[in-house]
Amino acid sequence: MDTPHANYDQPWKEALEDYLEPFLSFFFPNVHILVDWSRGYQSLDKELQQITPTATSGEREGDKLFQVWQKNGEEAYILIHIEVQSQEESVFPERMYIYHYRSFDIHKKVISLAILGDDRPSWRPHSYSYELGGSSVTFEFPIAKLLDYESQWETLKTSLNPLAFLVMAHLKTQASTGNAEEREQYKWELIQNLYERGYTENDIIKLFRLLDWMMTLPESLQQSFDTKLKDYQEERKMPILSNIERRAMETGFQQGLQTARREMLLEALNERFNPLPAEVIDRINQISDSETLKQLSKRERSIGSLAEFEQFLASIMPDN
Repeated sequence: MDTPHANYDQPWKEALEDYLEPFLSFFFPNVHILVDWSRGYQSLDKELQQITPTATSGEREGDKLFQVWQKNGEEAYILIHIEVQSQEESVFPERMYIYHYRSFDIHKKVISLAILGDDRPSWRPHSYSYELGGSSVTFEFPIAKLLDYESQWETLKTSLNPLAFLVMAHLKTQASTGNAEEREQYKWELIQNLYERGYTENDIIKLFRLLDWMMTLPESLQQSFDTKLKDYQEERKMPILSNIERRAMETGFQQGLQTARREMLLEALNERFNPLPAEVIDRINQISDSETLKQLSKRERSIGSLAEFEQFLASIMPDN
C-alpha cells in the first residue's frame, strides 16, 4: 500500500519555532554557545518573505529567520534552511548565498545554517563561489546531514533533546516512502518511545503533533491506528492530544472535531501562505462537513500554491 505525500517542511518549521535553543544545541553547538538565551529570540517570518528570491517564494516553507542576542550584548540573525527536495540539488548553494547576502544587507551579522534532510548520502553542499575577471566570492555555511544520525539510533532513542525525536521521525518517514504498512509500524514504535523519554506532558503533545503531521498514513490504516492509539493512551493514563483536540472533546465530539479540523487547516494554510486572504478564511469557516474539511486538509499538504488551493476549494464548494 502506497503512503500519502509526507509533510516535512511544516513540522520542521514548527519545531524550529518552539525549540530553537535545543535545535542549535543538537545540531550546531558552536552557534548555540554564542547566544544569550536568557533574552529569548524572535521569529522574523515577514522579513524572511522580503528576502526570499522571487522565483522560489511560496516553496520554502521550512526556512526560518530568527533574531537573537549574543552574549556580548550585540544582535545577531540566524537563517536556517531545511532541504529535503532532491530536485533542488544544483541551485541550493546559490540560494543559500542569495538568502545570506539579502539578509546581510539589512542586518550585517547573519549566521546561515542548513539541515539536509534528503536521501542522498554523498550530497553535502557547504559553499557557494564564483569568479569573474579577477573578482571572486566564496561563501561557506555549516550543514547537518540527517542521514548521518542513522548510525546513532540508540543514542537518539534515549536523548532528552526533542530534536533527537524529530530526527527519528524524519528518517523513518523517509525510509518508509511507498510502504504504508512499514510506516505505520515505525510510527507506532516512535509513539511508544515518545512516552518512555521522560518528557513533560506539554512536550509529548507537541512532539506527537509533529510526528502525526509528518508520518501521514492512508485513511484505512489511520483508522485502525487511531483505535490502537486510543487503547494505548488509556493504559498509560495520559492522552496524547493537542490543545485543539482537547477543546474538541470539551465542546462536544462532532462539533468540536469540525472546529478542530477547521483550525488546523487554517493554521497550516497560514503557515504556508501568510497572510491568508479573508475570503478564504470565511469560506473555510462556513464548512460544517467533516469529510469536506478532511479533503481540504489532504489537498493542502500537496498543493504548490494558494491559487491552486482556492481553485480546489471552489470545485468542492461551487455554491459558496
